[in-house]
Amino acid sequence: MLYAGWLFKELIRSLPDTQSAQIAASRILALLEEKPSINIPNQGVDIATKFQEDYAKLALDDIHFSYSSRPGVVVLPGLSLTVKPGKTLGIVGPSGSGKSTILSLAERFYDPDPDSGTIEFNNININIFEISSLRRQMSLVPQDPVLFDMSISDNIRYGALFRNDITEDEVIEVAKVANIHEFIMSLPHGYQTMVGSRGTQLSGGEKQRVAIARALIRNPKILLLDEATSALDSENEKVVQEALDKARRGRTTIIIAHRLSTIYEADSIAVLHQGSVVEQGTHEELMRLQGHYYLMNSVSQQQKEEEEEDDIFV
Repeated sequence: MLYAGWLFKELIRSLPDTQSAQIAASRILALLEEKPSINIPNQGVDIATKFQEDYAKLALDDIHFSYSSRPGVVVLPGLSLTVKPGKTLGIVGPSGSGKSTILSLAERFYDPDPDSGTIEFNNININIFEISSLRRQMSLVPQDPVLFDMSISDNIRYGALFRNDITEDEVIEVAKVANIHEFIMSLPHGYQTMVGSRGTQLSGGEKQRVAIARALIRNPKILLLDEATSALDSENEKVVQEALDKARRGRTTIIIAHRLSTIYEADSIAVLHQGSVVEQGTHEELMRLQGHYYLMNSVSQQQKEEEEEDDIFV
């Protein structure tokens, strides 16, 4: 009787956990059964059948967009932007100005509003392309990349899961471009070193360089960099920035910048405010305007000087 009473008490105690698990399971099943509004895999044209060129041009024409969770908030009120083949476009602006939204639309994580203009890849509307074939043409390096609990080599290969013939030489080649090869070779197990859950065995700069190598392994026509150095200290930022400069060489690139120094060499810089381009030009041209960009750069320089002073006294 005592054992039965204890068992019943434990059963009652576990009921909340069981109910929580049932609720979580039902939500997962509902998510899996949800039909995507954007075309699903195996629907649309394979982009590889349309283009053999090594270059890519990306153009947004009169793009209107609001998130479905906030339909009354207009994020992009008619944005037009073009990234020329092999060129680098830097995008800057205050938080909430629509910078990261542009990257999400380019990869079709979302579609523009129905009354919107078009997003074109080499002058063809991206809506006609099969979604996975479109995304294979692009690689994203985010601010806080996720590495998996596997080897460095496997983490790099993960960037091109659609290929099963990636050689070790290819892995090494992109690691060299990402300025991470020498560090990897200094480790006892080299490329077979396990990085731990979410890459906890690596520093922020090391994780970011592995993420750059992972982005390059698919040889993307378009490289998307979303504040890729903003979470790093000045020493790591310099090494990672050198890797990014090598990675974007000759490749169509969009850089969302928090630290303006990362886009000084961009072919063109677009300044966004409330989803619209208010200034565009090279760094030198925008500085001469003494407008939005000039003020942002002045603040950025002041913050950099303060950070350097803090480093001296640490």
